[in-house]
Amino acid sequence: MKCRSVACIWSGAHPSHRVTATAVLKQPPTLYTGGSDGSIIWWNLSSTGSNPEIKPIAMLCGHAAPIADLGICYPVVLSRNEKLDASSNVLAGSTPDYYGALISACTDGVLCVWSRSSGHCRRRRKLPPWVGSPSMVRTLPSNARYVCIGCSFVDNVQLSECGSVDSSEGAEGSVYGESQHRKPPKCAVVVVDSYTLMIVQTVFHGNLSIGSLKFMAVVSSIEHKEKHSVVMADSFGRLQLIPILKDPHQHGDDATGLHKSSQSEMTVWADGLSEGGQVVSIAICENVITFVFKKHCIFRLLATGTTIGEISFADKIVYLNGRSTHSHVIGGTFLESEESGRKLNTDGFDELSTTSFIVWNNDGYAIVYCVSFLNNIFKCEALCEIPTTSHHDDARLSVCFIQLNRYLLRICSHCIYAEEPLLWKPHITIYSPHTEDDDHGKLCCKFRILGEGSFSVDWIEKPTSHHKIEGPSDGKSELSSLESSVPSPISGNNIHACYQSNKARIVSSSMVISENLLAPYAIVYGFFNGEIEVVRFDMFHGITSHGNNSHNELGSHASRRYFLGHTGAVLCLAAHRMVGTAKGWSFNQVLISGSMDCTVRIWDLETSNLITVMHQHVAPVHQIILPPSRTDRPWNDCFLSVGKDSCVALASLETLRVERMFPGHPSYPAKVVWDGVRGYIACLCRNHLRTCDASDVLYIWDVKTGARERFLRGTASHSMFDQFCKGVSMNSLSGTILNGNTSVSLLSLPIIEDRSFSHSNLNSTDKLVTSSNVVPSIANIVEPNTSQAHISKGISAKSLPTTLSILQSSKSSIKCYCPFPGIAALNFDLGSLMFPHQKHGRTANDSNKLDNTNVKEQGNDRLSPHHINIEDGDVNESMNTSIEELEWIRSLEECLLRFSLSYLHLWNVDCELDNLLIADMKLKRPENLVVASGLLGDKGSLTLTFPGLSTILEFWKSSSEFCAMRSLTMVSLAQRMISFSHSSSAASSALAAFYTRNFAEKYPDVKPPLLQLLVSFWQDESEHVRMAARSLFHCTASRAIPLPLRSQKATDQADMSSLIGTRENEHENVNIEETSAKGLHSDQLLETQGISRVEESKIHDWLEYFEMQDWISCVGGASQDAMTSHIIVAAALAIWYPSLVKPGLAMLVVHPLVKLVMAVNEKYSSTAAELLAEGMDSAWKACLGSEIPRLVGDIFFQIECVSGPSANLAAQNPVVPIAIQETLVGVLLPSLAMADIPGFLTVIESQIWSTASDSPVHLVSLTTLIRVVRGSPRNLAQYLDKVVNFILQTMDPSNSVMRKMCFQSSMTALKEVVRAFPMVALNDTWTRLAVGDVIGEMNSANIRVYDMQSMIKIKVLDASGPPGLPTMLATASETVVTTAISALSFSPDGEGLVAFSEHGLMIRWWSLGSVWWEKLSRNFVPVQCTKLIFVPPWEGFSPNSSRSSIMACIMGNGRQVNSQENNSISSHAESLKLLIHNLDLSYRLDWGGERKLLLSRHGHELGTFLL
Repeated sequence: MKCRSVACIWSGAHPSHRVTATAVLKQPPTLYTGGSDGSIIWWNLSSTGSNPEIKPIAMLCGHAAPIADLGICYPVVLSRNEKLDASSNVLAGSTPDYYGALISACTDGVLCVWSRSSGHCRRRRKLPPWVGSPSMVRTLPSNARYVCIGCSFVDNVQLSECGSVDSSEGAEGSVYGESQHRKPPKCAVVVVDSYTLMIVQTVFHGNLSIGSLKFMAVVSSIEHKEKHSVVMADSFGRLQLIPILKDPHQHGDDATGLHKSSQSEMTVWADGLSEGGQVVSIAICENVITFVFKKHCIFRLLATGTTIGEISFADKIVYLNGRSTHSHVIGGTFLESEESGRKLNTDGFDELSTTSFIVWNNDGYAIVYCVSFLNNIFKCEALCEIPTTSHHDDARLSVCFIQLNRYLLRICSHCIYAEEPLLWKPHITIYSPHTEDDDHGKLCCKFRILGEGSFSVDWIEKPTSHHKIEGPSDGKSELSSLESSVPSPISGNNIHACYQSNKARIVSSSMVISENLLAPYAIVYGFFNGEIEVVRFDMFHGITSHGNNSHNELGSHASRRYFLGHTGAVLCLAAHRMVGTAKGWSFNQVLISGSMDCTVRIWDLETSNLITVMHQHVAPVHQIILPPSRTDRPWNDCFLSVGKDSCVALASLETLRVERMFPGHPSYPAKVVWDGVRGYIACLCRNHLRTCDASDVLYIWDVKTGARERFLRGTASHSMFDQFCKGVSMNSLSGTILNGNTSVSLLSLPIIEDRSFSHSNLNSTDKLVTSSNVVPSIANIVEPNTSQAHISKGISAKSLPTTLSILQSSKSSIKCYCPFPGIAALNFDLGSLMFPHQKHGRTANDSNKLDNTNVKEQGNDRLSPHHINIEDGDVNESMNTSIEELEWIRSLEECLLRFSLSYLHLWNVDCELDNLLIADMKLKRPENLVVASGLLGDKGSLTLTFPGLSTILEFWKSSSEFCAMRSLTMVSLAQRMISFSHSSSAASSALAAFYTRNFAEKYPDVKPPLLQLLVSFWQDESEHVRMAARSLFHCTASRAIPLPLRSQKATDQADMSSLIGTRENEHENVNIEETSAKGLHSDQLLETQGISRVEESKIHDWLEYFEMQDWISCVGGASQDAMTSHIIVAAALAIWYPSLVKPGLAMLVVHPLVKLVMAVNEKYSSTAAELLAEGMDSAWKACLGSEIPRLVGDIFFQIECVSGPSANLAAQNPVVPIAIQETLVGVLLPSLAMADIPGFLTVIESQIWSTASDSPVHLVSLTTLIRVVRGSPRNLAQYLDKVVNFILQTMDPSNSVMRKMCFQSSMTALKEVVRAFPMVALNDTWTRLAVGDVIGEMNSANIRVYDMQSMIKIKVLDASGPPGLPTMLATASETVVTTAISALSFSPDGEGLVAFSEHGLMIRWWSLGSVWWEKLSRNFVPVQCTKLIFVPPWEGFSPNSSRSSIMACIMGNGRQVNSQENNSISSHAESLKLLIHNLDLSYRLDWGGERKLLLSRHGHELGTFLL
């Protein structure tokens, strides 16, 4: 499991976002807008007072190509009795939108599923090449888990959803181009499972009978609602209907058979609507389809194709409110009404009940019509108008409308500049319908504006003041001062002025320099005006050498440098550290930039000087590709530049010239990958010719010769390119095909599925990290502003190699991404932050963990003082150097933690805490950077919140997964900081308390951390993480109990405290209450458990739910983690919070918990074993009952299989990990033994005969027995004879193998028994062992004597009644179980044995010489004592049911006592239980001489007796 927290750093300007697709989720009200750059904006619609407010919450980064379409899906397996209500986006009978998710598709074929509850990407996958480019996404009405995706085989697909987003430019040209097609257009329609993003059915794949795909919808049959058909239409209104199989999930990927069945039932409307021109939009309302043209729209019946009506709105739309003569209609759709519900009139198939229909033009002006078709009469009436949007005359505009519940949203994308690149900004207006009286007193419907939303501009910063510096070349560089740039609020009223003033600060490319560094070194921004800005993190400010680290703190400001020289927008960036040296130059690290001005500039990153300008391209340069880590010389100091001129150039940084040119590509190679090991370059080009089916071309070039090795077309090019990328990623240090520090987005790289490394690859990777081509200089690591000369003085030459090796071998704790220009995401890995260097200092004791053996050995070698160069042979100096080195590394780790806390902490929420962190922990808030939060998704996808405290808090209120991961990270880091600086313990404690309790108290509507996610870290490698996960679990358990487990009491408390008042929970709470109320009056109630069968079934379903959930993909888990984590959570709640969960939960979860223990799961079995042991007495003992011995036997079987002789051959691949074995033996087994002592003793006795003599089971049995003796001696007392017999059997001389293996453990166990039980005694020579009956009837009490040489019983001593008084005590003690022997002791000479009995207060003495022992060694007739002494009651002695004296029985009080016992104790078991509870094991018999005996209790002397 990985806990990764993301901090997002935004540039000063807002991102460009032109809306190409929209989708809405009705509950909770959510809007998603997809952009032309691949970004998706998540908007929340909230009501503040009387007016609603819509604001952007986060940017969803999962695509690098324009968003083709968005849709709402439900990627879950519906349980029984669950049904989806597609009309309201609510899962009937369950939590509203608990399963709701957004599915997005881009033109590059990538699909993403975004969870609404967690906000992150659940799954990211690319469609196979044969499908084509996705253009439309539609959800199946009967099962919203499956979506229908329409794909075409041309690149310039229309980016619209039902024609709602369109542009006027180029519309007519597409019509003429389509008519010139010689071949019919090719199309594919597939059904995709939104849970796996796998194709489950191919509806259509082939040539369309109509024109190019313009519109697609999935409609239900009028007669059979479960039957669906795909409706496809072209730009001329021609339709093609293809049926979908009833159950798509029952079929696989066999496209051939499905295509044939669909083709036979296909319906085609060949007669188009050519008289109206091009169709700009199509809308379907059940059985009516509407074709929207620029000046009118036509309504037809979908079943017959009959035209039923027409609306002409040329005068209203074009001339009345159009801002220019180019105004025309671009979209239309039907509106749902809350009063009318469904629009279809089910009384007739050819009728349409009264409904609303809206059309809009390209200026944002819209008209709402009321249309109906009843009794073959079509009626149309204009209800109201929506005025045009206000925008600049020169601005370009893209408009669409969409309905969200009772609101109507107008989404406008403004573009201010006509020149490239285009900069777009979205603006959303909220309208609400209402009725009012017109001038004639007649009611009329109008839409009024309730609110507006757009990108916030209060975080846009002004340009930083800077001064120019002349470089050695003809170019210029620019270096800024260290002044902070303060954000300035800009009014949103004048958008044009805002754009004009900030155009120079719009980011065109960006990257983070962080490759193989402990932390990010700098952020590099390239702007549209040609400037380059380098923002460096002064993270290690104050650390200049090993010895000078007394005052280490983070730099208060981020230093900024500016590079000037480009005359066009900077489109790509890269940073490279030199392996060799350039002729005539002394630079070590270079910055490479490509621009719109067709040049490539190389800068010295350390001195900010321009090195050279290269002109190998005649078009803008869009990509810079660096050599992979394993590239051989001289290619490891080269780079690739990719231009719009379709050329790829290989340039050398040593010679500063172009070495290879790879021309001849038919189009711009959008994807270029360099394989440094094999020496090849793969270039994938997209062919934009509409007449060519094989649109993609792959070129493979040989780097050494410059020759073209292979050329592939069509789908084969994609397959070969994917295989090429897999080979590159296997040899990559970063695990991706992205090499070094470049501005290439990870989202544009191929998606590689199920990649894994072998152990050899991991080991070789660690070795290769030390190569100099990927290692930064010590100057950059220590302090960027420090010169090389100063560094050489501060760090000795003897310590430098070791320090470098440590830093280079450390796994990067912070990974950086730039998904889009101007957005930098810092990914903090909690596991690496906890152990940045400690793994290298571990000893060889961890050699059992085979996975890390080689890595740890390498780390030990690096940290060993013997590997430091010692010129003078001074060993003391080398040791001192090593100590200074470790202290210096410790300072680096401390600064790394402070850097992480500074960027992950939620500032400005608790001012007192902020001041404490700054004063005591020396944190520095990132004041000069715009920092927000984020969440990492599947396959490199990101969810990044917009800046601003309110937006970040909204994310805390929406995602329990984010809350859990961020809280766990912060609490763990806070605890880790205490180990570095005890002076900051108060601040660390306050920080931990803030994220565990105080934050939730300050903002009660914040989602509680997800319990399932927290328990997955209970067995983390770091102790700090384990403690933090458990602390958060206990602090949040009462607020986060899952609904199926929550009792009515917990529900009431949650409702009263409003801590669990989220919208997702309300509906299910009502259902649970109704179900419980009905169940109480039915015969389905389980009286023993207090829950109904319905509730029991819900709990079982929840425990056995195995579908992958949101949190699993957040932490990188598998589907099995879902069910196992549910079991752990339920078990923990049943133990610690039984009053807050439903009764009977322990009975339902105990058996899954036991199965989880025996499954030997590395992540959860240890935790399950601990929970099983901790709750054995309180919860599980009553549930397991007689199954405990079987469970003990199963554990012994696991130990025998893993550790026994038969497992020697499989020792390299143990079935049970060491940690789980330790938990089973040290925690669970003693708990099971104490829960069922007789069952445990029976099992271990049987193991002597059923297992091998050298089996480790015997040692485990003895160890467990010792723990039971120490933990529960009273419960073991009545089975003392069995315990001693087992110990003696393990030391049987006849079994030399077992005796040799167990002798030491057996003697330890025997000593522990003698120590704990005073009725067991050994003589001074360890030759005799005496064991007395602890509990028994008085007439049958005995003492057994064993020979320690032969380990056999040699004598039985009679300790029943006193001689001469047998009949007097008959009625008092024959049938009553009582304490028999309280203490035993051998005489100093070993010739006698003395016993004390508390019941009766008697001391017995047996004087037996050696002759007696020999003569009677084989005679087991009980031997009577030779002397009996009555002990007088001492002060404070009170006789009770278990302590009654002989004299009390003689005086007649015994019968009264027995009578009271019979009245108070109803059974033998209760009497025995009371007797064990009152058993006193503190009596001791000590010898003061040969005949002097001392009796003591609890260390206090009770009397002295002479024998």
